[in-house]
Amino acid sequence: MDTLSLIGVAVALAMDAFAVALAAGAILHPLRFRPCFRLAFHFGLFQALMPIIGWLAGRTVQSFVAAWSHWIAFALLLYIGGRMIREALADSEDGQCAADPSRGLTMVGLAVATSIDALAVGLSLAMLNVEVWFPALVIGLVACAFTVLGLFLGTRAGRLWGSGVEVAGGVILVLIGCKILFSALFLNKAVAGTLASLPLFPSACI
Repeated sequence: MDTLSLIGVAVALAMDAFAVALAAGAILHPLRFRPCFRLAFHFGLFQALMPIIGWLAGRTVQSFVAAWSHWIAFALLLYIGGRMIREALADSEDGQCAADPSRGLTMVGLAVATSIDALAVGLSLAMLNVEVWFPALVIGLVACAFTVLGLFLGTRAGRLWGSGVEVAGGVILVLIGCKILFSALFLNKAVAGTLASLPLFPSACI
């Protein structure tokens, strides 16, 4: 895999982490070093580990990735996003802040949900007989950087728009989950169907 392709893959995989970090940053304002480090480190770590797991497992996880990865990501983001909305609405009545998304099972759930698609990258590298270690490192570092950027931008939005942005953060997580599910169930099948309907060779060459 050439460097440009690797960076493109890493950035594409980091987009979900970036969007989730936007939502988390809205809750974490003012942003402090420890929450930022925890989220960036774990998002980057999981994003790097998933291709390695897919590469080591090889074809044995192919059917699992195809059938269940999008459902797991959807369920995690739906649950965490829904809980964030509920807590933000309840806390606004009490005058308290929403729960910290950089701690405990919430952080782990977000890290898994935003990285599980990277299993397929490791599987692809295994099928191409390409070593996974350097690509996994690049994917993890890019995800870490995009997480930090998302947290800073989300924190600024939280300062500007107040407590209402915490509800918006939960809605964003739910929408990301719906996007992942919709892409896996409909867009990929539509693309595959379109490609299958194309002739193998142009008619002019026959």
